[in-house]
Amino acid sequence: MTYVPAPDALIGKRFDVAVAKMLGVSRSQAADLIESGEVGVMGRTMDKSARLLVGDMVDIELREEKDVPEPVCDTMEIVYEDDDVVVVNKPVGVAAHASVGWTGPTVLGSLLARGVHITSLGAPGRQGIVSRLDVGTSGLMLVCKSDLAYKEMRRQFAHHEVKKTYTAVVQGNLRQDKATIEAPIGRDKVSDFRFTVTPSGKPAVTHWDVIERFGDATLVSVNLETGRTHQIRVHFSSIGHPLVGDPMYGANPKLSRELGLDRQWLNATMLDFRHPRTHVWQHVECGYPADLRHALDVLRERKAAREAEAER
Repeated sequence: MTYVPAPDALIGKRFDVAVAKMLGVSRSQAADLIESGEVGVMGRTMDKSARLLVGDMVDIELREEKDVPEPVCDTMEIVYEDDDVVVVNKPVGVAAHASVGWTGPTVLGSLLARGVHITSLGAPGRQGIVSRLDVGTSGLMLVCKSDLAYKEMRRQFAHHEVKKTYTAVVQGNLRQDKATIEAPIGRDKVSDFRFTVTPSGKPAVTHWDVIERFGDATLVSVNLETGRTHQIRVHFSSIGHPLVGDPMYGANPKLSRELGLDRQWLNATMLDFRHPRTHVWQHVECGYPADLRHALDVLRERKAAREAEAER
């Protein structure tokens, strides 16, 4: 039997939908696996319509080995490409690469399925990957096509020479217009798939600037000096302003529902790097996906309604 923490992007989803995405099978096949007892949640009775909760451990014991090919994300946009690198706009629900317990679509698998050449350098199943995004985070991700690019971009990321700009919506009204959060991050001792600010953690530095205020939430631009797992989510949660749509780190589920969010409002919006061959600075950016745009529209409408009411 295999135990897998419920993926961030699937928290709050119907169990049959979540199982379908995790195993790369149809929803009806997922329902059959749940009914037969081959897939369940440790410590809870689950039927196909039950919702996955934060902290759930999905137990998988397939009676026969399923030879299911990795699903491909056909909608993943290529924002920039040349002989050395390719930059994609990764949709939510797509992992950077294959990993234990994840059989949904991946950036690497989807590029290879399209016939994009990727360098053979890197760990098996992670070739060409020098930087990753969480499954539940959308936006720009760079993958290396040439050996030269892999070596140089790995160096640039390791030395923090690449500037990755994220956009996030956090709960509440941040008091300052800009600030830095500097606090070490490590695994949570209770739930080791979560991370937390802890003295025993690794150094982590997050810079943020306010873009727009909504009263009950704030849109910010974020730059990282370090690249710890869940860094933005953990740091904003640690100062009492978790990302909206992120129940794992303390988001208000009522606000998430009102904004129509199934995941944290976080997008990798801009990427600046020196081209590995020419060393000329490259700037790439992307817009927000539909779910994040919708949440912003709702926040703006709510703010406008409050201001109109105050003027009466």
